[in-house]
Formats: sequence, C-alpha cells, structure tokens
Amino acid sequence: MPRALGQIDEYKSRAILRAAAELFREKGAKVSMAEVARRAGVSKQTLYNRYPTKTAIARDLAAQRSEETVAPLASNLDVETALAALAETLIRRVCVEGRGVALRGMALASPEAPELARAVYDAGPGQNLRRLAVWLEEQDRLGRLSAPDPVAAAEMFTGMVLGHGHLRSVLGLPHPAIDDIPARAREAARRFVRAFAPE
Repeated sequence: MPRALGQIDEYKSRAILRAAAELFREKGAKVSMAEVARRAGVSKQTLYNRYPTKTAIARDLAAQRSEETVAPLASNLDVETALAALAETLIRRVCVEGRGVALRGMALASPEAPELARAVYDAGPGQNLRRLAVWLEEQDRLGRLSAPDPVAAAEMFTGMVLGHGHLRSVLGLPHPAIDDIPARAREAARRFVRAFAPE
C-alpha cells in the first residue's frame, strides 16, 4: 500500500533511531542531523519529516529505552520478581552494556544543549522513576508494600540497585565486575521489599 505524502515507514524510523544512538554515543550532542541521515541511509528530507530536531530524536530514543526498562512492571509478576527484573535491566544498561558513553556525552552536552539533556532525562530516566513511583503507589494501595511516598521509594530503589553505577558511567570509570547480575538484582529486590513490607 503506498504511503501518504510525508509518511515514513517503520524500517526507516528504526534506522534513524539506531544511527542516532550510535552517533550520540560517539559524538554526544555535537552530532549533526546530516550525519544522522547519512548513517541511517535516508535523505535529509525523510529525516526531517520524522524528526524535526535532534531533541526530538533524543526524546524518542530515551522513551524507547524507558519502555523497555520498565516492562517488568506491566507484567503479572509478584512484587519481588518484578522489582528483580527491573533491577537486572538497570544494572545491565547502566553498569555493563557500555551506556556510560551516552550518559557522559549528555552530561558534557548539557551546558550547551540543556533542552536536549532535559528531553533525554524527562523521556528516559525521569519517566522510569515516574512509572516506578506509580507502580509502587499501586502496590501500596493493594497492601503489598507500604510506600506512602512512592517517589522517594522509587528513588531509593534505583539508588540501591545502581549504587555509584551512574557516577562511574558519567565519569568513564570502569565498573567493578558483577559476577552474578541476576543474584544481585534479586538481593536488591528482596531487601527493598523487606524494608517496605506492610506493617
């Protein structure tokens, strides 16, 4: 079926996001829209039809990662298992999979491109935190946890899971080896559930 004028197919959208993610890791905010189009194998017009700015691209990338990160919260898993799955994803993404380059790039770019940094935070880590807080509020309502301040509880959970992982990533420092990521994730979830157990 032919596409309407200005419509872009999903293959090209994925190619644009993949190219932009690579370039943001390599160059931070200094990447140009022309470089994104070239790396994605699309015309500049096609790129601009879908993403008018780098900020729009970064927002979509961060939102996509957020969806993937918090997916365990949308499952029918019990509280501890859902939190362990979320913890494992966070550890892998921040401490293992080399995401520090992207974090460092955004940190360095934030003074010259604050709107880009804000968009990435709001659609990515900020959204993760908000979704976790909403989920924790629901667990509190159902009597599964006692989290009267779900935002603070969400921050405590991510802080406990990552420790200094974010800081090491931003500074480009190596992370200590984690021999058993699932075990570490389960332990963090277990301790959190115990700390926030209903009275």
